[in-house]
Amino acid sequence: MKPSTISYKHVSILVPVGDCSLTNIEGTQQILLRVNGYLAEAGRDPLFDVHLVGQYEEIRMKNGLYRVCPDSLIRDVGCTDLIIIPSVHGDKTKVLADNRLLLDWIVGQYERGASIAALCIGAFLLAGTGLLDGKGCTTHWAMADDFRRMFPAVDLLEEKIITDNDNLYTSGGAYSWLNLILYLVEKYAGHAIAVTCAKGFQIDPQRSSQSPFIIFSGQKEHEDLPIRSAQEYIEKNLHSRITVDALASMLSLSRRNLERRFKKATGNTVMEYVQRVKMEAVKQSLESTRLGVNEAMDKVGYSDPKTFRTIFKKVTGLSPMQYRNRYNREYV
Repeated sequence: MKPSTISYKHVSILVPVGDCSLTNIEGTQQILLRVNGYLAEAGRDPLFDVHLVGQYEEIRMKNGLYRVCPDSLIRDVGCTDLIIIPSVHGDKTKVLADNRLLLDWIVGQYERGASIAALCIGAFLLAGTGLLDGKGCTTHWAMADDFRRMFPAVDLLEEKIITDNDNLYTSGGAYSWLNLILYLVEKYAGHAIAVTCAKGFQIDPQRSSQSPFIIFSGQKEHEDLPIRSAQEYIEKNLHSRITVDALASMLSLSRRNLERRFKKATGNTVMEYVQRVKMEAVKQSLESTRLGVNEAMDKVGYSDPKTFRTIFKKVTGLSPMQYRNRYNREYV
């Protein structure tokens, strides 16, 4: 028998302090250990040496309802190959402060060659290390505004399901963490094992965008009152053709000043905001009414079907018919 040429990948699934996602922790552990099982069934060596790693010997979660006891402490892990950061809910400033030692340890491990994967809003912890500065990442779309405020140096790509930059990985919202774990399984164990894993855990590997799931509500947590007035005007006049010049005149601002302030306050250009608001109204019509696509289009002031469909697909990642068929109960 030939000697094994495969070495274990030491995996550190972090157990941060705070209201952590137990699903991320236990689910990742379960999948990676099952991958070892799939490899054994294929006559191959196991690959993942999986550990729960934290700052303390016991970490209480969900108001003390659960206790997680890591099998390794960060001070005892000299070197690891892959770090998994789960979601941690609650006040992100407090979460970062409570896990400062963990963040420093992550940086040290990355400098030694470790890869790091942040699941969903675990991206806040990864961004808190500074390692994402100047790089692209994703997180739950509902937390996009908060993320941009806290980490302006990071290029947030909220429509993405997965990002991969310099051995730093992030995943989109909620259960899209499964897609990132599957992506890492394929990277380390190969395509065939990843396909087996996808089938065994019923993970859809075709998901590539969060766009169909995003609910646009507009960023209004700012102090620029004229810009907030512009947002409210746009939202109340869906049927109208709204131009930047008309808004600037209404607010007694120059076009350049309006565009600069609008982008700074909302993260969108004026016309991006107009399009997103109109498309959100169309989405609601397609989800909950019997209106046809052309009727829904007319309700928000579009007269050119080709232009409308191009914008709708850009925003949602789906055609209007695909969207209706996915989300309207009468068409499911």
